[in-house]
Amino acid sequence: MSGSFGVVVRGPLAEYADGFAERLVSVGYAPRSVEAQLRLVGHLSGWLDVCGLAVGDLGGETVDQFVAVRRVTSSNFRSPKALAPLLGYLRSLGVTPAATVEAAGSAEEVLLERFGVYLREERGLAADTVRSYVSQVRPFVAAHAGEEGGWAALTGAQVGAFVRERAAWSRPRSLQVRVNALRALLRWMGDEQLVSAAMADAVGRVAAPMIAVPKALSADEVAGMLASLSVDRATRARDEVMLRLMWRLGFRAGEVAGLRLGDIDWAAGVITVRGKRGRVDQVPLPVDVGEGLVAYLDGARPAGTTHREVFLAVDAPHGPVGRGAVSSVVSRALRLAGIPDGAAHRLRHTAARSVLASGGGLVETGQLLRHGSVSVTAVYATCDLPALAVLARPWPEATR
Repeated sequence: MSGSFGVVVRGPLAEYADGFAERLVSVGYAPRSVEAQLRLVGHLSGWLDVCGLAVGDLGGETVDQFVAVRRVTSSNFRSPKALAPLLGYLRSLGVTPAATVEAAGSAEEVLLERFGVYLREERGLAADTVRSYVSQVRPFVAAHAGEEGGWAALTGAQVGAFVRERAAWSRPRSLQVRVNALRALLRWMGDEQLVSAAMADAVGRVAAPMIAVPKALSADEVAGMLASLSVDRATRARDEVMLRLMWRLGFRAGEVAGLRLGDIDWAAGVITVRGKRGRVDQVPLPVDVGEGLVAYLDGARPAGTTHREVFLAVDAPHGPVGRGAVSSVVSRALRLAGIPDGAAHRLRHTAARSVLASGGGLVETGQLLRHGSVSVTAVYATCDLPALAVLARPWPEATR
Protein backbone atom coordinates (compact mmCIF):
# COMPACT_ATOMS: atom_id res chain seq x y z
CA MET A 1 0.00 0.00 0.00
CA SER A 2 1.25 3.47 -0.86
CA GLY A 3 0.09 6.86 0.41
CA SER A 4 2.01 9.53 -1.52
CA PHE A 5 0.35 12.97 -1.78
CA GLY A 6 -2.50 11.80 0.43
CA VAL A 7 -3.65 9.20 -2.12
CA VAL A 8 -3.78 5.57 -0.99
CA VAL A 9 -2.97 3.07 -3.72
CA ARG A 10 -3.70 -0.60 -3.08
CA GLY A 11 -3.19 -3.53 -5.39
CA PRO A 12 -0.59 -4.48 -8.00
CA LEU A 13 0.52 -0.88 -8.65
CA ALA A 14 1.03 0.10 -5.00
CA GLU A 15 4.78 -0.58 -5.01
CA TYR A 16 5.27 1.70 -8.03
CA ALA A 17 3.17 4.65 -6.87
CA ASP A 18 5.90 6.47 -4.92
CA GLY A 19 8.43 6.16 -7.73
CA PHE A 20 5.85 7.35 -10.24
CA ALA A 21 5.07 10.39 -8.08
CA GLU A 22 8.79 11.24 -7.87
CA ARG A 23 9.05 10.97 -11.65
CA LEU A 24 6.15 13.37 -12.13
CA VAL A 25 7.64 15.89 -9.72
CA SER A 26 11.02 15.68 -11.46
CA VAL A 27 9.50 16.69 -14.82
CA GLY A 28 7.59 19.62 -13.38
CA TYR A 29 4.11 18.37 -12.46
CA ALA A 30 2.37 20.53 -9.86
CA PRO A 31 1.26 18.83 -6.61
CA ARG A 32 -2.40 18.88 -7.63
CA SER A 33 -1.56 17.26 -10.96
CA VAL A 34 0.52 14.58 -9.23
CA GLU A 35 -2.40 13.90 -6.90
CA ALA A 36 -4.79 13.56 -9.84
CA GLN A 37 -2.43 11.14 -11.58
CA LEU A 38 -2.11 9.04 -8.42
CA ARG A 39 -5.89 8.83 -8.09
CA LEU A 40 -5.95 7.43 -11.62
CA VAL A 41 -3.26 4.93 -10.59
CA GLY A 42 -5.36 3.95 -7.58
CA HIS A 43 -8.40 3.32 -9.74
CA LEU A 44 -6.40 1.26 -12.23
CA SER A 45 -4.65 -0.73 -9.50
CA GLY A 46 -7.92 -1.55 -7.76
CA TRP A 47 -9.48 -2.62 -11.06
CA LEU A 48 -6.50 -4.89 -11.85
CA ASP A 49 -6.83 -6.43 -8.39
CA VAL A 50 -10.54 -7.15 -8.81
CA CYS A 51 -9.93 -8.66 -12.25
CA GLY A 52 -7.09 -10.83 -10.98
CA LEU A 53 -4.57 -9.15 -13.27
CA ALA A 54 -0.95 -8.20 -12.63
CA VAL A 55 1.22 -5.28 -13.73
CA GLY A 56 2.63 -7.41 -16.53
CA ASP A 57 -0.86 -7.72 -18.02
CA LEU A 58 -1.06 -3.99 -18.84
CA GLY A 59 -0.99 -4.45 -22.58
CA GLY A 60 -3.13 -2.79 -25.20
CA GLU A 61 -6.23 -4.93 -24.72
CA THR A 62 -6.18 -4.54 -20.92
CA VAL A 63 -5.73 -0.78 -21.22
CA ASP A 64 -8.70 -0.59 -23.59
CA GLN A 65 -10.86 -2.55 -21.16
CA PHE A 66 -9.96 -0.24 -18.28
CA VAL A 67 -10.60 2.88 -20.38
CA ALA A 68 -14.08 1.56 -21.19
CA VAL A 69 -14.75 1.20 -17.46
CA ARG A 70 -13.28 4.62 -16.74
CA ARG A 71 -15.59 6.28 -19.26
CA VAL A 72 -18.60 4.94 -17.40
CA THR A 73 -17.45 5.64 -13.85
CA SER A 74 -15.44 8.89 -14.12
CA SER A 75 -15.66 12.33 -15.68
CA ASN A 76 -11.94 12.87 -16.34
CA PHE A 77 -8.89 10.91 -17.53
CA ARG A 78 -11.11 8.84 -19.80
CA SER A 79 -8.81 8.07 -22.74
CA PRO A 80 -5.74 5.87 -23.35
CA LYS A 81 -3.70 9.08 -23.58
CA ALA A 82 -4.41 9.75 -19.90
CA LEU A 83 -2.46 6.60 -19.00
CA ALA A 84 0.57 7.54 -21.10
CA PRO A 85 2.65 8.97 -18.21
CA LEU A 86 2.08 5.89 -16.03
CA LEU A 87 2.60 3.38 -18.82
CA GLY A 88 5.76 5.19 -19.93
CA TYR A 89 7.12 4.97 -16.40
CA LEU A 90 6.24 1.29 -15.99
CA ARG A 91 7.72 0.45 -19.40
CA SER A 92 10.95 2.24 -18.44
CA LEU A 93 11.14 -0.17 -15.49
CA GLY A 94 10.48 -3.15 -17.75
CA VAL A 95 7.48 -4.37 -15.75
CA THR A 96 4.83 -3.89 -18.44
CA PRO A 97 4.84 -4.91 -22.10
CA ALA A 98 6.47 -2.50 -24.54
CA ALA A 99 4.21 -0.50 -26.81
CA THR A 100 3.04 -2.69 -29.65
CA VAL A 101 4.47 -2.00 -33.08
CA GLU A 102 1.83 -2.00 -35.75
CA ALA A 103 2.35 -4.54 -38.46
CA ALA A 104 3.10 -3.38 -41.94
CA GLY A 105 -0.04 -2.06 -43.54
CA SER A 106 -1.48 -2.62 -46.98
CA ALA A 107 0.50 -2.08 -50.15
CA GLU A 108 -1.22 1.29 -50.52
CA GLU A 109 -0.12 2.43 -47.07
CA VAL A 110 3.42 1.24 -47.72
CA LEU A 111 3.46 3.26 -50.94
CA LEU A 112 2.20 6.36 -49.12
CA GLU A 113 4.80 5.87 -46.38
CA ARG A 114 7.58 5.71 -48.99
CA PHE A 115 6.18 8.84 -50.64
CA GLY A 116 6.22 10.61 -47.28
CA VAL A 117 9.87 9.64 -46.73
CA TYR A 118 10.72 11.04 -50.16
CA LEU A 119 8.98 14.35 -49.41
CA ARG A 120 10.67 14.64 -46.05
CA GLU A 121 14.20 13.48 -46.83
CA GLU A 122 14.70 14.39 -50.49
CA ARG A 123 12.36 17.34 -50.95
CA GLY A 124 13.01 18.67 -47.45
CA LEU A 125 9.36 19.49 -46.80
CA ALA A 126 8.12 20.27 -43.31
CA ALA A 127 6.30 17.57 -41.37
CA ASP A 128 2.93 19.36 -41.67
CA THR A 129 3.35 19.69 -45.44
CA VAL A 130 4.27 16.02 -45.75
CA ARG A 131 1.16 15.01 -43.83
CA SER A 132 -0.97 17.29 -46.01
CA TYR A 133 0.44 15.92 -49.29
CA VAL A 134 0.05 12.30 -48.19
CA SER A 135 -3.53 12.98 -47.10
CA GLN A 136 -4.37 14.69 -50.40
CA VAL A 137 -3.17 11.79 -52.57
CA ARG A 138 -4.57 8.98 -50.42
CA PRO A 139 -7.94 8.91 -52.31
CA PHE A 140 -6.09 8.67 -55.64
CA VAL A 141 -3.94 5.79 -54.41
CA ALA A 142 -6.98 4.00 -52.99
CA ALA A 143 -8.89 4.44 -56.25
CA HIS A 144 -6.20 3.04 -58.56
CA ALA A 145 -3.90 0.79 -56.53
CA GLY A 146 -5.96 -2.35 -56.99
CA GLU A 147 -6.65 -2.06 -60.71
CA GLU A 148 -5.73 -4.85 -63.07
CA GLY A 149 -2.25 -4.45 -64.46
CA GLY A 150 -1.00 -2.50 -61.46
CA TRP A 151 0.41 1.00 -61.57
CA ALA A 152 2.08 0.33 -64.93
CA ALA A 153 -1.39 0.33 -66.51
CA LEU A 154 -2.26 3.83 -65.23
CA THR A 155 -3.20 6.22 -68.04
CA GLY A 156 -3.18 9.98 -68.39
CA ALA A 157 -6.93 9.86 -69.02
CA GLN A 158 -7.47 8.28 -65.59
CA VAL A 159 -5.36 10.97 -63.94
CA GLY A 160 -7.26 13.72 -65.74
CA ALA A 161 -10.62 12.20 -64.82
CA PHE A 162 -9.63 12.07 -61.16
CA VAL A 163 -8.59 15.74 -61.19
CA ARG A 164 -11.79 16.84 -62.97
CA GLU A 165 -13.93 14.92 -60.48
CA ARG A 166 -12.20 16.71 -57.59
CA ALA A 167 -12.45 20.07 -59.37
CA ALA A 168 -16.23 19.78 -59.46
CA TRP A 169 -16.51 20.33 -55.69
CA SER A 170 -13.21 21.96 -54.68
CA ARG A 171 -12.37 25.62 -54.31
CA PRO A 172 -9.54 26.80 -56.58
CA ARG A 173 -6.94 27.12 -53.81
CA SER A 174 -7.86 23.75 -52.33
CA LEU A 175 -7.68 22.19 -55.78
CA GLN A 176 -4.25 23.72 -56.29
CA VAL A 177 -2.98 21.94 -53.18
CA ARG A 178 -4.47 18.62 -54.30
CA VAL A 179 -3.02 18.99 -57.79
CA ASN A 180 0.43 19.89 -56.47
CA ALA A 181 0.39 16.86 -54.19
CA LEU A 182 -0.76 14.54 -56.98
CA ARG A 183 1.88 15.88 -59.35
CA ALA A 184 4.57 15.31 -56.71
CA LEU A 185 3.33 11.74 -56.19
CA LEU A 186 3.36 10.90 -59.90
CA ARG A 187 6.76 12.51 -60.39
CA TRP A 188 8.15 10.36 -57.56
CA MET A 189 6.44 7.25 -58.93
CA GLY A 190 7.97 8.01 -62.32
CA ASP A 191 11.43 8.19 -60.76
CA GLU A 192 10.70 4.85 -59.08
CA GLN A 193 9.61 3.44 -62.47
CA LEU A 194 6.18 2.57 -61.12
CA VAL A 195 4.45 4.70 -63.77
CA SER A 196 5.49 6.42 -66.96
CA ALA A 197 7.98 9.23 -66.36
CA ALA A 198 5.65 11.60 -68.24
CA MET A 199 2.59 10.76 -66.14
CA ALA A 200 3.03 13.84 -63.91
CA ASP A 201 2.38 16.03 -66.97
CA ALA A 202 -1.14 14.61 -67.20
CA VAL A 203 -2.14 16.42 -64.01
CA GLY A 204 -2.35 19.81 -65.71
CA ARG A 205 -2.47 23.21 -64.09
CA VAL A 206 -5.10 25.05 -62.08
CA ALA A 207 -5.93 28.63 -62.97
CA ALA A 208 -4.82 30.78 -60.06
CA PRO A 209 -7.64 32.73 -58.41
CA MET A 210 -7.39 36.46 -57.98
CA ILE A 211 -4.83 37.22 -55.28
CA ALA A 212 -6.26 39.18 -52.38
CA VAL A 213 -4.40 42.04 -50.78
CA PRO A 214 -2.60 40.54 -47.74
CA LYS A 215 -4.25 41.64 -44.51
CA ALA A 216 -1.90 43.24 -41.98
CA LEU A 217 -2.52 44.53 -38.48
CA SER A 218 -2.54 48.21 -37.61
CA ALA A 219 -0.51 49.55 -34.69
CA ASP A 220 -3.66 49.73 -32.56
CA GLU A 221 -4.55 46.13 -33.42
CA VAL A 222 -1.05 44.96 -32.48
CA ALA A 223 -1.38 46.76 -29.15
CA GLY A 224 -4.79 45.17 -28.59
CA MET A 225 -3.41 41.74 -29.43
CA LEU A 226 -0.60 42.09 -26.89
CA ALA A 227 -3.00 43.45 -24.28
CA SER A 228 -5.21 40.37 -24.67
CA LEU A 229 -2.50 37.93 -23.56
CA SER A 230 -2.75 35.86 -20.40
CA VAL A 231 -2.21 37.56 -17.05
CA ASP A 232 -0.11 34.59 -15.94
CA ARG A 233 3.48 35.89 -15.92
CA ALA A 234 5.17 32.83 -17.45
CA THR A 235 2.52 32.33 -20.12
CA ARG A 236 2.48 36.00 -21.06
CA ALA A 237 6.29 36.23 -21.30
CA ARG A 238 6.39 33.24 -23.65
CA ASP A 239 3.42 34.20 -25.81
CA GLU A 240 4.46 37.83 -26.20
CA VAL A 241 7.92 37.03 -27.52
CA MET A 242 6.47 34.39 -29.88
CA LEU A 243 4.12 37.03 -31.29
CA ARG A 244 6.97 39.53 -31.64
CA LEU A 245 9.01 37.07 -33.65
CA MET A 246 6.08 36.79 -36.03
CA TRP A 247 4.92 40.38 -36.48
CA ARG A 248 8.39 41.95 -36.25
CA LEU A 249 10.51 39.37 -38.11
CA GLY A 250 7.97 37.50 -40.19
CA PHE A 251 8.50 34.11 -38.56
CA ARG A 252 6.09 31.36 -39.53
CA ALA A 253 4.39 29.45 -36.72
CA GLY A 254 6.51 26.39 -37.46
CA GLU A 255 9.70 28.46 -37.39
CA VAL A 256 8.79 29.82 -33.97
CA ALA A 257 8.15 26.31 -32.67
CA GLY A 258 11.42 25.06 -34.16
CA LEU A 259 13.63 27.83 -32.75
CA ARG A 260 16.42 26.37 -30.59
CA LEU A 261 18.60 27.93 -27.94
CA GLY A 262 21.68 27.62 -30.14
CA ASP A 263 19.95 29.56 -32.93
CA ILE A 264 20.26 32.83 -30.99
CA ASP A 265 23.65 34.49 -31.43
CA TRP A 266 23.61 37.15 -28.73
CA ALA A 267 27.10 38.47 -29.54
CA ALA A 268 26.36 39.01 -33.24
CA GLY A 269 22.74 40.04 -32.65
CA VAL A 270 21.24 37.58 -35.15
CA ILE A 271 18.81 34.65 -35.09
CA THR A 272 19.13 31.58 -37.28
CA VAL A 273 15.80 30.65 -38.87
CA ARG A 274 15.18 27.12 -40.09
CA GLY A 275 12.48 27.45 -42.69
CA LYS A 276 10.83 25.49 -45.43
CA ARG A 277 12.67 22.75 -47.33
CA GLY A 278 15.63 22.85 -45.00
CA ARG A 279 16.43 26.48 -45.78
CA VAL A 280 18.56 28.20 -43.15
CA ASP A 281 18.76 32.01 -42.90
CA GLN A 282 19.93 34.59 -40.41
CA VAL A 283 17.91 37.67 -39.50
CA PRO A 284 18.85 40.61 -37.26
CA LEU A 285 17.70 40.49 -33.64
CA PRO A 286 15.87 43.75 -32.82
CA VAL A 287 16.21 45.17 -29.32
CA ASP A 288 12.57 44.65 -28.34
CA VAL A 289 12.58 41.02 -29.50
CA GLY A 290 15.89 40.40 -27.73
CA GLU A 291 14.56 41.90 -24.49
CA GLY A 292 11.48 39.70 -24.73
CA LEU A 293 13.62 36.61 -25.23
CA VAL A 294 15.78 37.50 -22.23
CA ALA A 295 12.71 38.04 -20.05
CA TYR A 296 11.31 34.67 -21.05
CA LEU A 297 14.53 32.67 -20.86
CA ASP A 298 15.72 34.25 -17.63
CA GLY A 299 12.57 34.07 -15.55
CA ALA A 300 9.70 32.29 -17.26
CA ARG A 301 10.99 29.30 -19.23
CA PRO A 302 10.56 26.04 -17.24
CA ALA A 303 13.82 25.01 -15.60
CA GLY A 304 15.32 21.56 -15.27
CA THR A 305 14.51 20.30 -18.78
CA THR A 306 16.91 18.93 -21.38
CA HIS A 307 14.96 20.36 -24.30
CA ARG A 308 16.92 22.70 -26.58
CA GLU A 309 13.83 24.26 -28.14
CA VAL A 310 13.31 27.81 -26.92
CA PHE A 311 9.57 27.63 -26.33
CA LEU A 312 8.18 25.02 -23.97
CA ALA A 313 4.72 24.19 -22.67
CA VAL A 314 3.83 26.01 -19.46
CA ASP A 315 2.22 22.88 -17.98
CA ALA A 316 4.18 19.75 -17.11
CA PRO A 317 5.89 17.84 -18.56
CA HIS A 318 7.10 21.05 -20.29
CA GLY A 319 7.70 19.62 -23.74
CA PRO A 320 8.42 21.80 -26.79
CA VAL A 321 5.40 23.60 -28.24
CA GLY A 322 4.36 22.61 -31.74
CA ARG A 323 3.31 24.61 -34.75
CA GLY A 324 -0.36 24.12 -33.89
CA ALA A 325 0.15 25.44 -30.37
CA VAL A 326 1.83 28.59 -31.70
CA SER A 327 -1.01 29.14 -34.17
CA SER A 328 -3.53 28.68 -31.36
CA VAL A 329 -1.80 31.36 -29.28
CA VAL A 330 -2.09 33.79 -32.19
CA SER A 331 -5.70 32.94 -32.99
CA ARG A 332 -6.75 33.29 -29.38
CA ALA A 333 -4.98 36.64 -28.94
CA LEU A 334 -6.56 38.06 -32.09
CA ARG A 335 -10.00 36.76 -31.15
CA LEU A 336 -9.84 38.27 -27.67
CA ALA A 337 -8.69 41.55 -29.20
CA GLY A 338 -11.78 41.58 -31.41
CA ILE A 339 -9.83 41.20 -34.64
CA PRO A 340 -11.76 39.20 -37.27
CA ASP A 341 -10.14 36.65 -39.58
CA GLY A 342 -7.40 36.04 -37.05
CA ALA A 343 -4.64 33.69 -38.23
CA ALA A 344 -0.92 33.37 -37.65
CA HIS A 345 -0.08 34.45 -41.20
CA ARG A 346 -1.59 37.89 -40.58
CA LEU A 347 1.39 38.61 -38.34
CA ARG A 348 3.76 37.65 -41.15
CA HIS A 349 1.88 40.00 -43.47
CA THR A 350 2.24 42.71 -40.83
CA ALA A 351 6.02 42.29 -40.89
CA ALA A 352 6.02 42.62 -44.67
CA ARG A 353 3.83 45.72 -44.65
CA SER A 354 6.08 47.36 -42.05
CA VAL A 355 9.04 47.03 -44.44
CA LEU A 356 7.08 48.68 -47.24
CA ALA A 357 5.71 51.38 -44.95
CA SER A 358 9.21 52.34 -43.86
CA GLY A 359 10.38 52.84 -47.43
CA GLY A 360 11.69 49.37 -48.23
CA GLY A 361 10.96 47.64 -51.50
CA LEU A 362 9.92 44.17 -52.54
CA VAL A 363 13.51 42.94 -52.48
CA GLU A 364 13.89 43.89 -48.82
CA THR A 365 10.48 42.40 -48.04
CA GLY A 366 11.42 39.12 -49.67
CA GLN A 367 14.70 39.04 -47.73
CA LEU A 368 12.92 39.49 -44.40
CA LEU A 369 10.29 36.85 -45.22
CA ARG A 370 12.96 34.55 -46.68
CA HIS A 371 11.04 33.89 -49.86
CA GLY A 372 12.61 31.51 -52.34
CA SER A 373 11.29 33.42 -55.37
CA VAL A 374 10.64 37.06 -56.24
CA SER A 375 7.28 36.01 -57.68
CA VAL A 376 6.13 35.00 -54.19
CA THR A 377 6.96 38.44 -52.79
CA ALA A 378 5.22 40.16 -55.71
CA VAL A 379 1.86 39.72 -53.99
CA TYR A 380 2.84 42.58 -51.67
CA ALA A 381 2.93 44.94 -54.63
CA THR A 382 -0.85 45.13 -54.21
CA CYS A 383 -0.42 46.61 -50.73
CA ASP A 384 0.56 50.05 -52.04
CA LEU A 385 -2.34 50.89 -54.32
CA PRO A 386 -1.51 54.63 -54.65
CA ALA A 387 1.96 53.74 -55.91
CA LEU A 388 0.46 51.31 -58.40
CA ALA A 389 -1.98 53.93 -59.65
CA VAL A 390 0.76 55.78 -61.52
CA LEU A 391 1.38 52.65 -63.57
CA ALA A 392 -2.22 52.42 -64.79
CA ARG A 393 -2.80 53.79 -68.27
CA PRO A 394 -5.81 56.08 -68.76
CA TRP A 395 -8.93 54.48 -70.11
CA PRO A 396 -9.33 55.44 -73.77
CA GLU A 397 -12.24 57.75 -74.54
CA ALA A 398 -15.05 56.29 -76.57
CA THR A 399 -14.64 56.85 -80.28
CA ARG A 400 -17.47 57.84 -82.49
